[in-house]
Amino acid sequence: MRSGEVEDTIRPVGRLAAAVPLPDGSADGLPAAGQRWRITSAGAPARVSARAFVRFLPALLLVAGACYDRLTPASFTAAPLFTAAPLVAAPLLSRRATVLTGAAAVAGVLAPGLIGGPSAVLRADALTELLTVATVAVLAVLLNLLVRRGDERLASAREIAEVAQRAVLPEPAGRIGGLEVAARYEAAQAGAFIGGDLYAVQETPYGVRLVVGDVCGKGMGAVAAVAVVIGAFREAAEQEATLEAVARRLERALAREGARRDGEDTLEGFTTAVLAEFPYGGGTVRVVNRGHPPPLLLCADGALRSLLARDPALPLGLGELCARPDRVEESAFPPGATLLFHTDGLSEARDAHGRFYDPGHRLAGRAFGDPRALLTALALEVRRHCGGRMTDDMALLAVRRPGPEWPESY
Repeated sequence: MRSGEVEDTIRPVGRLAAAVPLPDGSADGLPAAGQRWRITSAGAPARVSARAFVRFLPALLLVAGACYDRLTPASFTAAPLFTAAPLVAAPLLSRRATVLTGAAAVAGVLAPGLIGGPSAVLRADALTELLTVATVAVLAVLLNLLVRRGDERLASAREIAEVAQRAVLPEPAGRIGGLEVAARYEAAQAGAFIGGDLYAVQETPYGVRLVVGDVCGKGMGAVAAVAVVIGAFREAAEQEATLEAVARRLERALAREGARRDGEDTLEGFTTAVLAEFPYGGGTVRVVNRGHPPPLLLCADGALRSLLARDPALPLGLGELCARPDRVEESAFPPGATLLFHTDGLSEARDAHGRFYDPGHRLAGRAFGDPRALLTALALEVRRHCGGRMTDDMALLAVRRPGPEWPESY
């Protein structure tokens, strides 16, 4: 989910195994072993209630001011409450509602004076209060105009960012080459849509190939590196006969683009990446790891193992430091199994006590109905682990080989 949206919660549909407790013995409300899940929005009512209260706050201030004037002696004034009402309305309500709130505030200040006669209205303190509330009401309308213009510019910028993300990191199809696929990008910064993490999946003459990576650094340099890596992968995955050759093409593409750029527009120094290939008609996966967190293989029975690289290579962009060749490592990919690829935003997420999130420990013994359910559960659990304060972007990509014991999801 992106920051600012109502967080989804997960509820079990059918019980397939017992729940797995947290280390402290408490339940975390997340998927337990062998359960399949439906996504709901149970957190929405609380969010909606809070938003409704804030929107009614200007009216509550006006009512409180009127009651205060009615129930207290004439020497007491409710001007501060009437002054606050249009200021609160300005960033929250429409222009019309802000104008009406300001007018009601002015009327609220005038009402006690009109009841007491013209002499009460013309008192110096009464005129001062009236002028203060009227001035604040006018300023509130101007503030509302500025806020609305800023919101429009922000909405436009977010729309552009979303279009850019879809262009650079398009969401893969749900089924590619007979495999079920799901991807998810979680930005650490609220309102951000694109960063230095990347993924791409492509059906090629040699099988389904994919890349998941993490660019060292932030900002436009990282985004430029993402575009270079994905563009080079799309071309190389189609043309190169081996996964090692694809990795070499990515290395050359980064080096070539880095030499072309200079100054502030330079590319970031290196990119960790893992490349995988799923040959057609075979129950295997081939992996080349360039300094990236290893994929996790979740079997249909809940067993989990990490596909650690026995001979890891340096990240992309650092090939000139060491001439070590890439080596493909082949592993079994049985029916019903899911392979999870992720960036270090998952494995290095910390809680309030500095403890890292351990996906291997958290996922062991659990099963999910489809890759999308797995990624949704992970995203929610990591946000909860961090208390909503993620410090790094997180890219997740899950690939499942359908098995006879699992119903078709697409």
